[in-house]
Amino acid sequence: MLKYIVSFFIIMVVGVGAFLLKIYSDIRFEAYKIINYSPKLTTQIFDRNDKLVANIFDKQNRIYVKYKDIPPRVVESLVAIEDTLFFEHSGINLEAIFRAAIKDIKAMKFVEGASTLTQQLVKDTLLTRNKTIMRKLKEAMLAIRVDATLTKEQIIERYLNQVYFGHGYYGIKTASEGYFHKNLSELSLKEIAMLVGLPKAPSAYNPAKHYDLSTARANMVLNRLYTLGWVDKKEYEKALNARPIVYDDTLSQNKAPYVVDEVIKRVSKRYKDLKTGGYKIYLSIDLQLQHLAREALKFGYNQILKRDGNDTNTTLNGAMVAVDNHTGEVYAMVGGVDYKKSKYNRATQSKRQPGSSIKPFIYQLALNLGYNGATLIPDISRVYKDKVKDKDWTPRNYENNFEGMITLEDALVHSRNLATINLVNALGLENVYKSLKSLGFKKVPYDLSIALGSFGISPYEFAGKYTLFSNYGKMTKPLLIKKIVNRYGDEEIFKPVIKVVNEPKQAFLMVDILKKVVLRGTGRNARIKGLETAGKTGTTNNYIDAWFCGFSPDMEVITWYGNDDNTPMKRRETGGRAAAPAFKYFMSRYLLLHPETKRKFPIPKGVGKFVKGNRTYYYTDISKPPNQNSNTEQTEKLIF
Repeated sequence: MLKYIVSFFIIMVVGVGAFLLKIYSDIRFEAYKIINYSPKLTTQIFDRNDKLVANIFDKQNRIYVKYKDIPPRVVESLVAIEDTLFFEHSGINLEAIFRAAIKDIKAMKFVEGASTLTQQLVKDTLLTRNKTIMRKLKEAMLAIRVDATLTKEQIIERYLNQVYFGHGYYGIKTASEGYFHKNLSELSLKEIAMLVGLPKAPSAYNPAKHYDLSTARANMVLNRLYTLGWVDKKEYEKALNARPIVYDDTLSQNKAPYVVDEVIKRVSKRYKDLKTGGYKIYLSIDLQLQHLAREALKFGYNQILKRDGNDTNTTLNGAMVAVDNHTGEVYAMVGGVDYKKSKYNRATQSKRQPGSSIKPFIYQLALNLGYNGATLIPDISRVYKDKVKDKDWTPRNYENNFEGMITLEDALVHSRNLATINLVNALGLENVYKSLKSLGFKKVPYDLSIALGSFGISPYEFAGKYTLFSNYGKMTKPLLIKKIVNRYGDEEIFKPVIKVVNEPKQAFLMVDILKKVVLRGTGRNARIKGLETAGKTGTTNNYIDAWFCGFSPDMEVITWYGNDDNTPMKRRETGGRAAAPAFKYFMSRYLLLHPETKRKFPIPKGVGKFVKGNRTYYYTDISKPPNQNSNTEQTEKLIF
């Protein structure tokens, strides 16, 4: 009889062993998902001052934190409430398992668990939450495997980054920044207790939804710490009475949606795992100025609607781009007056005709060919034969008049169309065409309408072109992304792309004329007390587009308004009337925020000045002054 009992026992042991071996054989490779842990991580976008702009993620919002950056008090609190013997067992707690098993047998159902932190990590990462014997066996085997391979610190690190903390937050760092707007190192003991108590029931203990339940759970954590002697009475009582502030917002909130959309569009082409790779993207954007640009654009928009007498216009919109003159770094970019109503980014995607705002590029060519501000050009009407359309083209000035011979300066200051067309004729259409193409303008027409900006360009791209003037002859490509850092700390740094086109002395001649556009010309609505500004208005036929391209010694702002369907705005909605006030709104408030900004445009070496009549003009050895007359003209020496 004994022989049969022994045989049966041996068979049972072998059978159970084979059964367990089969289970382990089936799941042993699963442990590598924890051992070689590489979870989906949130990509974070920051502004130039390291302020969070947005989080980008796929389903799980998780910001990773390494063990060395986890405060010891967090680890103590977690171990105290979840697994006191964590640093002593080998992945499973046999005493706790037997204790729980007895209670489950008595109740004839699963009433108490005995999972260690390692088992919880296994369950959360690899298994389902179904309470079955098979799942518990797999859980225990995998926990032993994980514990044998990883250090306790590595297991803690994976656990605190993997588990769900409610409110869409995965990982304790994400939860800390979400619920308390704090880094882990800044948390109080009560806040730590609230966080480590969450994984047991994230929805029930969500402090943003169930504050009292959350604090009650936290007090259990505190009590456990006190019972174990890991905190003293004074610290314990202080934490019990604490009432931390909890925020009910979400870390996925996007503070600059037009900017973020553009960043995703650019970066995702190269970084296919953008939403799961845990990148940190640092922008040139300044969130404070981004907010100001939104305000300024909305201000100009409301003024147009007010004049129009129609506050329900659904097609009117605008865009604004602000860049650093010298580096091209984009401080603000707004692609519309209301992102919620329209996600279309007019700053980067919309190609609109620049109208007269293209003229400075033509006049700069004239200056480089020896013209100066006092050079006379004809402001007279002519009839041109359009061979393509087989009809006459009779361009006209905005004022429907002509003034005969006027100075080059006055022609640009008052944006005289006829004078500009005649200037293009004098310079040669081919020369003007080649000049604009060399500056990177696209789809430029090879006809005299080139003088009136009859081709499309986006405000963002135009901002780069205008640095030709604001950066004294150096054209700088707009720089939106400064740096991208991957999850391993590798950096990709983006530097300004600058093209030297003109000497500073030649560019300054245009800066001076554009200053006068603001002082006494079409850009008078952009004047700001205490700050020198320069710029050019742009208005296309039938008031379809209104531009103001302006700059101070440090900052350039391109502003555009128009109807999305290319229908005309109300009559007289010119660049000077519609767009210049928005520029003024932005720059006047920028000046208050940054009183240290340069107030006056510097005069570079190689520039002199002369007086003709009652006007003062600047000149260089290229743009020389006219023949001097001692009775009427005075010329100063070149300044070197």
